[in-house]
Formats: sequence, C-alpha cells, structure tokens
Amino acid sequence: MKEFKEYQGTITTKGQVTLPSQVRKILGIKAHDRVVFRVSDGKVELQPANMSLEDTFGAVAPRKTPEDFQELHDIAVEEHVEAFITLRQQIKGQ
Repeated sequence: MKEFKEYQGTITTKGQVTLPSQVRKILGIKAHDRVVFRVSDGKVELQPANMSLEDTFGAVAPRKTPEDFQELHDIAVEEHVEAFITLRQQIKGQ
C-alpha cells in the first residue's frame, strides 16, 4: 500500500498558493521553475515541467544585434583553450 503524506497551503485572492518546502524538495524545484498540473477525475497531479530548447528560446537577450556568430565561436574557442592550458599547468605543478 502506498504511503501518503499531506501538506497544506492557502489559496490567495489571486489564486496563488505557496508550495510547502517539503513538497518543493520532493519535486526538486526552486523559485522560477516551471511546473505542470495534470487534472484527471477531479484530482490534480503536480510535476516539474520538462524544459526543451524551444521553451528557452529568447530567454536571454543577445549582447548586441545582429549577433556575430563567428565572434561568439572565437570567444568560446579562446575560453576553452585557456581552461585547457590552466588545467595542464595545474597537473604539471602537482
């Protein structure tokens, strides 16, 4: 038989409810995370929303418009090389 625990919250006049910390911990969610409500036979199931790349499109404004993708690529390569050199120096220094 399944073990059930109950947690209570209060609905505000705006229809909002604060999820108890225990529930947030169980679901592994934090502030600003998205959740899904599934309704079936008068019962509601709450789960973390699975985010896709399409869901996050446009969430971050570009540094400048239009974006220079070659410049972004060059910056990423440079940062990767610097991180590799630093790691290599740390390994040799041990």
